[in-house]
Amino acid sequence: MSAPADAPAFSKDHPFPARIIDQRLLSQPGSAKETRHFSVSLAGSGLHYKVGDSLGVFPTNRPEEVAELLRLLGATGDEPVSPAMLRLTAPIPLRDALSARLALSGPTRKIVETLAARTTSADEKAKLTGLLAPESKEVLTAWLDEREFVDLLAEFPGARLTPQEFVDHQRKLMPRLYSIASSPRVFPTEVHLTVAVVRYETNHRDRVGVASTFLSDRVQPHTPVPVFVSNSHFGVPEDGTKDCIMVGPGTGVAPFRAFVQERAAAGATGRNWLFFGDQHRATDFLYGDEWAAWLAQGKLTRLDTAFSRDQILKVYVQDRMRENAAELWAWLQGGAYFYVCGDAKRMAKDVDTALHDIIAQQGGLTPAQAIDFVKQLKKDKRYQRDVY
Repeated sequence: MSAPADAPAFSKDHPFPARIIDQRLLSQPGSAKETRHFSVSLAGSGLHYKVGDSLGVFPTNRPEEVAELLRLLGATGDEPVSPAMLRLTAPIPLRDALSARLALSGPTRKIVETLAARTTSADEKAKLTGLLAPESKEVLTAWLDEREFVDLLAEFPGARLTPQEFVDHQRKLMPRLYSIASSPRVFPTEVHLTVAVVRYETNHRDRVGVASTFLSDRVQPHTPVPVFVSNSHFGVPEDGTKDCIMVGPGTGVAPFRAFVQERAAAGATGRNWLFFGDQHRATDFLYGDEWAAWLAQGKLTRLDTAFSRDQILKVYVQDRMRENAAELWAWLQGGAYFYVCGDAKRMAKDVDTALHDIIAQQGGLTPAQAIDFVKQLKKDKRYQRDVY
């Protein structure tokens, strides 16, 4: 069956070559973080988005990393390769595969085994064999965590791999999904992103987040950025009279900027309450001027902030929730929707624990009853999470 005539021609399998029309630094000088705002033009794409959706971005790898890999492989970059995971109908040049199709990080035990089998150096073989010993499983995991493919080629020059052998060990370079920080009612042909640019060091080498530095460092005004819209279950209540409680520390605040834009533009009468947290108010208050303006206009009803490093004892968003437990419970009792966006490993779990505790304490419920209450919130789509 053919697609409807109005279906967008662009998708994950056929991304739109977008342009970045604006970028600015959100974090201030002195911040431990580098957080940037990007405006991406969707003009001419036929793509549509709703608040809560994400934008998928296909990045490219750093040219200097690709060049070093080619040097270590003794390759020109023109060699034809067919990485199995790409399911290509015809080979592509090695340089193209390393630049835009394959991940340069995340080596596994498999390539260590290949290097051990191929090296002509007795010292290298002894080291690799030691890492592969059954009793060295945890050591190997920690060792690989500190390394990317370029490290392995540099450390074991006695193992010569052909370009095809090398790419067979790599994973596909996947698109990165970023929560959209704008409302289509306000920006119908633009998507705004809030991106933490990742830079760090392991094994005495500078490393970067592939997509975040692609956007911040490698995209020029006319560089196409392949993108697609990823639809989400996450979104504002259909009923504009409903209240929203939003918990979004750090870049987790992105969709809530979109939520407030959307509800203000739609004339929603429900109240909006934001919990925002980061390290320092002076350097890390993302979109602080916008929240202040919305507060003054009455578009944002409440704003509770938790800047963890601004005092001796660290304070987080879940602490602010507990401090406002009675009010939070009153909002929930009144039908408010509760949203969380951001880090899944710690923050979202801590917020979930605080939510259960508040419901139990304020509602006079047993822990089991509080669990049931939260399950019902989820069933009614009044507790939504966008965590990663």
